Amino acid sequence: MYFRLLLLVSLFLTACQSNPTCPPLPAPYTVRHPAWVAHASIYQVNVRQYTREGTFRAFEAHLPRLQQMGVGILWLMPVQPIGVEKRKGKLGSPYSIRDYRAVNPDLGTLADLQHLIAEAHRLGMHVILDWVANHTSWDSELARQHPEWFTKDAQGQFVAPVADWQDVIDLDYSKPALRQYMTETMAYWVKTAGFDGFRCDVAGLVPTEFWNDTRRELEKIQPVFMLAEWDELHHPPFLKASEFTPNTHLLEKAFDATYALRLHYLLDSIAQGKQPVAAIDAYLKAERAKYPAGIYLMNFTSSHDVNSWDGTEYERLGENALAMAVLTATLSGIPMVYSGQEAAFERRLKFFDKDQIDWNAYPLGDFYTKLLQLKKRNPALTNGDACATFERLSTPAGVYAFYRQGTASSTDSATSVPDTPATARRPGGRAPSTATVVVCVNTANQEQTVALPTVPAGTYREIFSERTLRLGARSRVSLTPHGYQVYELVEEAAQ
Repeated sequence: MYFRLLLLVSLFLTACQSNPTCPPLPAPYTVRHPAWVAHASIYQVNVRQYTREGTFRAFEAHLPRLQQMGVGILWLMPVQPIGVEKRKGKLGSPYSIRDYRAVNPDLGTLADLQHLIAEAHRLGMHVILDWVANHTSWDSELARQHPEWFTKDAQGQFVAPVADWQDVIDLDYSKPALRQYMTETMAYWVKTAGFDGFRCDVAGLVPTEFWNDTRRELEKIQPVFMLAEWDELHHPPFLKASEFTPNTHLLEKAFDATYALRLHYLLDSIAQGKQPVAAIDAYLKAERAKYPAGIYLMNFTSSHDVNSWDGTEYERLGENALAMAVLTATLSGIPMVYSGQEAAFERRLKFFDKDQIDWNAYPLGDFYTKLLQLKKRNPALTNGDACATFERLSTPAGVYAFYRQGTASSTDSATSVPDTPATARRPGGRAPSTATVVVCVNTANQEQTVALPTVPAGTYREIFSERTLRLGARSRVSLTPHGYQVYELVEEAAQ
């Protein structure tokens, strides 16, 4: 049995490597993703706003719920003390770091943080830390001890990295000692607290060589997951044209994933009727022209920045909020859910002050559970699988539909859905050898019907309604206004 399993794995890898539709990543792309990332989704944790206490200990009580929801990676916003000088609001920005090697006492102690991470690990989740390498607070330990590590103006004064960020000052990465300090400090948090990697704030404003060197040093400790806040396809509005580079090469040696910012703003635009849903096709073409198949981009409908400054998903996406969430979870990429989205939270959270999330018994908990658990179990949605198939389906205007396929296995496939009277295999059918997920999203104000003539024939289970039906050459499905349906193959058609 063991030999047979090895043979099957070997045959799959050989087929994948020889398949012209599954090319290996180009030579510059040398990042080796941790195995635990392949089926993971990300959940961003705003500890300050998560509970009344706003502490690690209070948040820890939510870990079993998030594990059951299917979360694989917890992204903690910065945990360090916040600067006081030129602070915005009463509590300040978590991204105004005063001491890189300390814990913000408002959140708890280092022991509390270690306990939280250990418990997340016990539940099979991993934890990454939001890392602010570009700037510190005005009254930071680094500004006091090493003022020579900072950018200065003509008068020799500290400067903000961006005009609107007046509560922070810019670090100068031409200083080798700063680079060494920052790398050693990131390693400290991996070794001391147990973090599994980092989400790196405005990563494109820090030299790529620093990130490359740091990734190499962190890998000497353990495999890590590195997420960059950047997208070479999107010019950030807070930067001048001369300050943005579309060629950072962040994904080649340093980072596992960057943001899908261009897609994020495109989905906003589609939901608001400013662009047709077919614009997603042009985006995917541009993405593939920029990035090779097999890389990760992070898809999302909200985040700490988006919620506070651009608005909630209900402000931006309106009645298409859930339809767009379905796309971010099922299109190629690693999906992210922000604190409060499972609560259908409809308010912008204050960024610089305490503003607790109202959970309301998690009205969208089941919605996100179905999406993230599908991501977790179904090989058709594997992150960074260059062998996977994506086929866009012909649809009426306002509808976006596609199917994705990946190679199924006995331990990790769409067939892992428990057999029930609704999903039990029919006589003459067979377990899928190829995992298939079909996605149909309607952004229009009226009901739409979609024909699915090219979808692989078989019995499918719709993940939200849990009903089963046969799909094939003559199948059609009806979508309610702003509705969505996601099907996974549970039984191939008899030959």
